[in-house]
Amino acid sequence: MPLGTLDSLDVEELVPRAASDRLVFAHFMVGIVAGRTSAADYDDDMKRAKALGIDAFALNVGTDSYTEAQLNLAYQSAANNGMKVFISFDFNWFNSYSSAAAVGQWINKYKDKPAQLKIGSRVFASSFVGDGLDVGTVKSNAGADVFWAPNYHPHKTDASALGNVDAAFNWMAWPSNGQNKAPTPGALLTVHEGDTLYKNWLGSKPYIAPVSPWFSTHYGPEVSYSKNWIFPAELQWYNRWNEILTLGPQYIEIITWNDYGESHYIGPLSSPHGDDGNSKWVNDMPHDGWLDMAKPFIAAFKAGATTVNNYITDDQLVYWYRPTPKNINCDATDTTMADANNPNGDYFKGRPNGYDTVEDVVFVVSLLKTAGQVTVISGDKSPVTYDAPAGAYAKKIPMGVGKQAFYISRGGSTVVSGTSLRDVSNTCPCGIYNFNAYVGVLPFQPFKGLGSGSYGGFTTNLKVACSPTPTLNGLVAGPTPTYNPNTGSATTTSSSSSSSSSTRSTTSTRSSSSTSTMKPTTTTTSSSSSTSKPTSSRSSTSKPTSTSTSTIKLLSTTISTSTTKPPTTSSSSTSKPATTTTSAANGCNSGTVADGESGNYTGLCQFSCALGYCPPGPCKCFSTGPPAWNQAVVAAGGCPAPGLGDGYRGLCSFTCGRGYCPAGACQPNC
Repeated sequence: MPLGTLDSLDVEELVPRAASDRLVFAHFMVGIVAGRTSAADYDDDMKRAKALGIDAFALNVGTDSYTEAQLNLAYQSAANNGMKVFISFDFNWFNSYSSAAAVGQWINKYKDKPAQLKIGSRVFASSFVGDGLDVGTVKSNAGADVFWAPNYHPHKTDASALGNVDAAFNWMAWPSNGQNKAPTPGALLTVHEGDTLYKNWLGSKPYIAPVSPWFSTHYGPEVSYSKNWIFPAELQWYNRWNEILTLGPQYIEIITWNDYGESHYIGPLSSPHGDDGNSKWVNDMPHDGWLDMAKPFIAAFKAGATTVNNYITDDQLVYWYRPTPKNINCDATDTTMADANNPNGDYFKGRPNGYDTVEDVVFVVSLLKTAGQVTVISGDKSPVTYDAPAGAYAKKIPMGVGKQAFYISRGGSTVVSGTSLRDVSNTCPCGIYNFNAYVGVLPFQPFKGLGSGSYGGFTTNLKVACSPTPTLNGLVAGPTPTYNPNTGSATTTSSSSSSSSSTRSTTSTRSSSSTSTMKPTTTTTSSSSSTSKPTSSRSSTSKPTSTSTSTIKLLSTTISTSTTKPPTTSSSSTSKPATTTTSAANGCNSGTVADGESGNYTGLCQFSCALGYCPPGPCKCFSTGPPAWNQAVVAAGGCPAPGLGDGYRGLCSFTCGRGYCPAGACQPNC
């Protein structure tokens, strides 16, 4: 959403708050977790967030039928795990001019829950947009003193309305053109300028400053909310944390924990959620390393420090990069080449809007207890070695196609090293433009991939054969190139044995034994070269890219513009159980839920139609041909979840037997 024009800024000095009352929130999308059935389904999210130093989840909710059930589970899990939560009302679904009483009634339902965040005795509540809301009506229906901290916009809310606001949240956490798109020549609104705009507007009232690592979205005509653009975040996760330490606001909000559709998730891929097709660019793209990197910065923020250096307890290297160069041409197979619904101007064909604002580089942040040297070998580029001081330090390395290897050394000896599990490729992953980030960390930490319920829309609208499965899930450390910083050479010896514990490698080796020497030329730079300086004392409701695809097989896909909604709990028409094998005949190979049927069928229909079983009634077929991929029967068939009708029987029997058995629709082994 736009924040106003650049000339509306009147810069003033930003005065840091005292550290004692600082809180950290993370935006959590409830609209994508309809399949969760118990408070325990939220426990891992709560525990991870608490360990990171996050105080509360902002639970973004719409008007879905499952909202109350999920809020009950989230509040219970938060209480069980010593976390706090609060409701963030999403005004993409609520109405600013007619929903005030309903918002107040929702607050009333949860105001006395043990996990409800309160400021003193005041019940904390927030929003995504919502300018023009009658706050008096909200508070009169809440039955409590409400601390109202919405995502209002300074240019939309006048001084009289500001009197009903206790704090305000700024959503625009990325550089933009001031009109919710990537910067263009002559139009740049930085996040820091947004801070100033809000601070000037709020005066002495608390400001909730945004922190976000990335933004990339790539929805085509397969959904009703087609959108395809990026913001140039790049090194922002590092730069923004340093800005926060200088700014010192009372509150900060991380955008987001789990908005996979816009690629700014910091939570794990395995956090249970549904899929509207974002798995195409989320599969095998973990962001766990951003969690690791945030922890010392959060500790420093809460302590009132202006540098993170004293809060780094272990040597770490966090790195991220896109899976392909930005100029790769995927037009022949991309999912955004057809016309689509575009009422807000968010849809662009082909490469995402803003792609030309980013660089082909590998971003590296070192968190070191003592100074050392960092070496990066990016694919076919020459090795780059540079001095990294103690503390936090960032560097951009030219990105090359191939494997990505990283080393920390001191006194000529390697301290820790590893090769990323994901290569940079010059082939379009699953045929699409993928501008999401792969994030890794040294020492190596294995991650869990997307769960079986998070692939429902993977194949919808794909033009290539690509399997909806994690290929990097649970891979363990193996050999990494041995790098000699004195000679600038790196030698890789591949075998089935593990590397020594001293190198703590991150690569997984699948080839037979062989030895190769990587390019020996080394580029050495000092810490004063073109880089970010070391730290000093100074969803909206989102409505897996596979690295194993080596061939591109075109599918004759007919595009549909039907809307896919988050799952609900209803039943529809019946269909016979499917056979136990996937047919290679020219049956259906792409489909989705039929018009007028429950959105709860979406994932089931998309999965089963891709494999040739697309029962009329609950499902509709988009195209015919060979199955989108081969999927063997791996388990006994399932049956409808409790309370659902026979319309689910055939679909659950088919999908559960092939490893996709989403809770909320099916139950296994019955």
